Amino acid sequence: MTLTFHWFLPTSGDSRNITGGGHGADVVHRDRRVTTRYLRQIVTAAEELGFEGALTPTGLWCDDAWLSTASLLDSTDRLKFLVAFRPGLMSPTLAAQMATTFQNQSGGRLLLNVVTGGEPAGQKAFGDFLSKDERYRRTDEFLAIVRRLWEHGEPFDFRGEHLRVEQARLVSVPDPVPQIYFGGSSAAAGPVAAARSDVYLTWGEPPAAVAEKLGWIRKLAAEAGRTVRFGIRLHVITRDTSEDAWREARRLLAALPPETIAKVQAGLHKSESEGQKRMLSLHGGSAEDLEIYPNLWAGVGLARGGAGTALVGSHEEVADRIKEYAALGIEEFILSGYPHLEEAYWFGESVLPHLERNNLWTHPAGNLQPPDNAVPFAV
Repeated sequence: MTLTFHWFLPTSGDSRNITGGGHGADVVHRDRRVTTRYLRQIVTAAEELGFEGALTPTGLWCDDAWLSTASLLDSTDRLKFLVAFRPGLMSPTLAAQMATTFQNQSGGRLLLNVVTGGEPAGQKAFGDFLSKDERYRRTDEFLAIVRRLWEHGEPFDFRGEHLRVEQARLVSVPDPVPQIYFGGSSAAAGPVAAARSDVYLTWGEPPAAVAEKLGWIRKLAAEAGRTVRFGIRLHVITRDTSEDAWREARRLLAALPPETIAKVQAGLHKSESEGQKRMLSLHGGSAEDLEIYPNLWAGVGLARGGAGTALVGSHEEVADRIKEYAALGIEEFILSGYPHLEEAYWFGESVLPHLERNNLWTHPAGNLQPPDNAVPFAV
């Protein structure tokens, strides 16, 4: 198996400390402003280091993902952009047209992360008043329309519970069709993921919990006559020694005042997301005993909504945990770290070559990886 690695674009701002936001969490630590110049540094580094793509988030707490990534296309040659978007905020025909334009003008560098919906307050701010289960049913209809538009057949009509189009057809279609990434832990999410996605994403939980989720989706996909690939979303703190990595984790934690943690956790406990509830259960709001599995740290989730765990350890230890997740069937890893520029170098110059020596990774552009004696970017 050859593994694929993606990085992350911090379009809400970046910092040497944990930046929060999403799922009811306030944004904390935005020491580095969002500028095209800074994001350009991150994407050019990610491309050079061998990441396949970069995830760009969606929500009120960050800049728009479509515009942010489009502004970075000319800064890169190969890197793909995993654009997160919410189906309920635009028509499926417009979304299919936008994706087609992006894909064809970028030379095939678009991936789509479908986010069914955030928290009720955020959805209502966008004008979306459907319930959670209704949003998943709408997403199913939305993706059915989009995929049919990409087939470039005859104009068609569609009338569902939430969406309706008449004589829908695109002049051109994307080449290739963008891969669809989809996450969700609720009962309503599973059938949609199994029927419509190419890659099912999970947040970083201990391997046994991840294996259970993957088995659930595999079963649903088989019942739908499909197979899907699997990816995982994690933060990472990798250093030359385990002691150095855990020292950095403790520094990140020390920068979070108890009142900040309490405020963020209060917001997150209002979340209706099943995935967010699973993240909260890993630490229970406590700053104690945060290593919930060897080299898996739940400290990020004290200050951030969404993905709240990090791989922490020496380069070899982090690589070993990646191998453990890969053995479960995880093929794609979407990673991030604080700050995103520096941490991309730590991982790309140290962990990726280790995985390559184990025949688990190759540089997407060929033999461009740094030599074994490369010195990681210093912080």
